[in-house]
Amino acid sequence: MRILHILNNIRELGNGIINASIDLACLQAKSGHEVAIASAGGEYEAILVQYGVKHFHLHQSRRPLNLIHAARGYHRMIQSFQPEIVHAQMMTGVVLAWALRKPFNYGLVSTVHNEFQRSAILMGLADRVIAVSHAVKQSMQRRGIPIAKLRVVQNGTVGSPRHRVTGSPIPLCRPVIATVAGMYHRKGISELITAFEQIAPEFPEAHLYLIGDGPDRVTFETQARSSSVSDHIHFEGFQPEPQRYLQSTDIFVLASHREPFGLVLSEAREMGCAIIASNVDGIPEAVDGGRAGILVPPANSKALANAIVQLLRSSDQLNAWKQRAQQNLEWLSVARVHRETLKVYQELLEKREGEGRERSIGLGTGSQGLWKF
Repeated sequence: MRILHILNNIRELGNGIINASIDLACLQAKSGHEVAIASAGGEYEAILVQYGVKHFHLHQSRRPLNLIHAARGYHRMIQSFQPEIVHAQMMTGVVLAWALRKPFNYGLVSTVHNEFQRSAILMGLADRVIAVSHAVKQSMQRRGIPIAKLRVVQNGTVGSPRHRVTGSPIPLCRPVIATVAGMYHRKGISELITAFEQIAPEFPEAHLYLIGDGPDRVTFETQARSSSVSDHIHFEGFQPEPQRYLQSTDIFVLASHREPFGLVLSEAREMGCAIIASNVDGIPEAVDGGRAGILVPPANSKALANAIVQLLRSSDQLNAWKQRAQQNLEWLSVARVHRETLKVYQELLEKREGEGRERSIGLGTGSQGLWKF
């Protein structure tokens, strides 16, 4: 099967959409498919070479002149590669692939990650729309995407070809409370800082590590500096190997207000962290409905603080939740994501082939009828 993935870029910046797409493309190529990625490029080009994934440079910035160049480049690329499946992971890519699919005969698949964005509805232009969680599927169905188009393939990172922990765990001040997240308000960083300040009087030895970068980092740093525990809050920035931090983490927190699945929860579970996460969107699915992590209401620093205190007060509970996180990890493997995605492709191609045969039969019958007259 010839498969083309379209992404804005393949930068190594901790973007979950990009990370999941790189994993998928590499496993597809490893299993014998002819795979390519079209993007503006980035650090992940090196791993694509290792796995035999072809890369086409395609800049998709939404300026009118650049879009004209992108359309021309896309047309040439499709003529050259002749994909059977085009898999768009972002909005610009799906619009481009949908608008320029004639006269090419490929099946168009999209994956919806951040369904809370208004533009996510455009992912419904595809023939098949993959949702990364059942919560995302339900949201897209409410927004008008036909149920016949929707399929669920939940995220997973276990066995990722990107993971390359080459060093020992980062030595951190214990007990460690950490998050790996983009520095955005929707990730609940502000509530996490507030919760940490609330627990500090009882646990003055605890430290909070914020791993990631983003546009709201300065705001969070200002909040941390003005708190009474600023010397115990550490902004570590983006880390290409966050697993080295997770190996030293006691409590991993994902305090998101909105989260389609929470790919990092798979990584935190694999590293054996006790997990506290928001009970919102696809997060409960990522922690087995609460069996592998404690769920708390989103945007609620008090509930977050209470959950952290519950674990810090009892080493037995802390260790029990660490063990629960590592149970039932098989379903979070990239191999399972790969298998289920290929099943979506194959189903779509078979349907298109069947429709093509029906059209051929219909044309043949019509021709015979005309000939009789």
